[in-house]
Amino acid sequence: MVLAIGVLLSLAGIILLFNVAGAADAVIRRVTSRSLGELAPGFAASRGGFRIYALLVLAIGVAVIGLGVIGQSAVGGVALLGVGLIAFVAASVVAIVGEVRTYRGLKR
Repeated sequence: MVLAIGVLLSLAGIILLFNVAGAADAVIRRVTSRSLGELAPGFAASRGGFRIYALLVLAIGVAVIGLGVIGQSAVGGVALLGVGLIAFVAASVVAIVGEVRTYRGLKR
């Protein structure tokens, strides 16, 4: 079950990252470009920002796949878990920096 969840998350991340069938455009248009209460649309409303968030979803999926595989192949599972966690941390830093820059750039 864990492996299936990881595969689904990874597929969702890939679909959003590569804008398969316009999925990323639709999510940007319908979700991330809208205001959240008093908060203006942020970093995820931009094409580059959305790609970073799609990469975060993919990284979580890879880490979860690693957890699912660890029972069959300890080395492979730990490797996938490590790659997923490292990618998640790196993409999180980029997303936080992007969100701060976007917020500071808002005209008030």
